[in-house]
Amino acid sequence: MDQVSAAVGRVMIGQQNVVEQVLIAMLAGGHALLEGVPGLGKTLLVRTIAQCLDLSFSRIQFTPDLMPADIVGTQMITADETGKTSFRFQPGPVFGNLVLADEINRATPKTQSALLEAMQEHTVTVAGKTRPLPEPFFVLATQNPLEMEGTYVLPEAQLDRFLLKIVVGFPSEEELKQIVTQTSSNRTVEPGKVADGALLQQIQATVRDLLVPDEVVDEAVRLLLMTHPSHPSAPAPVRQYVRAGAGPRGVQALVQAAKAKAFLHRRFNASREDLEAVAPAVFRHRILLNFEAEAVGITTDQLVSEILEEMKKGSAR
Repeated sequence: MDQVSAAVGRVMIGQQNVVEQVLIAMLAGGHALLEGVPGLGKTLLVRTIAQCLDLSFSRIQFTPDLMPADIVGTQMITADETGKTSFRFQPGPVFGNLVLADEINRATPKTQSALLEAMQEHTVTVAGKTRPLPEPFFVLATQNPLEMEGTYVLPEAQLDRFLLKIVVGFPSEEELKQIVTQTSSNRTVEPGKVADGALLQQIQATVRDLLVPDEVVDEAVRLLLMTHPSHPSAPAPVRQYVRAGAGPRGVQALVQAAKAKAFLHRRFNASREDLEAVAPAVFRHRILLNFEAEAVGITTDQLVSEILEEMKKGSAR
């Protein structure tokens, strides 16, 4: 995967941490939600990764008038040369290896829910018939954190199906200079193909087989429980600012992402440090804050940091 990171780096300026987190989600077999203002290269990143891995790429621009059939496909009436009519299924753009759901929060909940079965089961059911999606299959969705007019909040059930929520930060001054230089000339940079879907699936199987020591699993479960305000071990800020903690998918995602993180760094087992590294992206969208937290500007990242500090203190005792 170092070759993939290097190939993406030839096209993407900066954002190495974002690239790594997207690769972690893909190696763990999960989906990712990318949050950032427009123009940060989110679409370019997803398209470049698809080119590097030789995966079919589909982009769906979510709008308020988008319908579920525009995503999953629909039954069409066709006629043959004899004039006989029949129904034929026309696949939608979700039938791709790497699907970019651009500005996913601009579509209505009904349309957003069209992705639920695809994300969880890797199948699509239309007109009573269930059809498998191509493998490997990933959904990488984007949303703008600033412009909230005309948007619909993603249901918690759908948010929970994203393995990671990745915050795409603003580039530095030096990175901006490189972006301008690279994009204002006739010279184009092609990432090149360095792997394919079959190899990616083999790597995913290897990641699933990585060892996770019992003490690391215990730490992951403890971390999850500490996100719940009603749990005795929850830190004071969690009890004050959290309305609901992460569900069981949270600890599954934590361990899966930690395994992928360990694989990327050439380790044979996941460690506590891997858990700590992926915890913010795993719990960022799974912890529900109350009104008091929103009023004073408390973020889930701050609370996850508090939990990790509390766990370190407990281990030191």
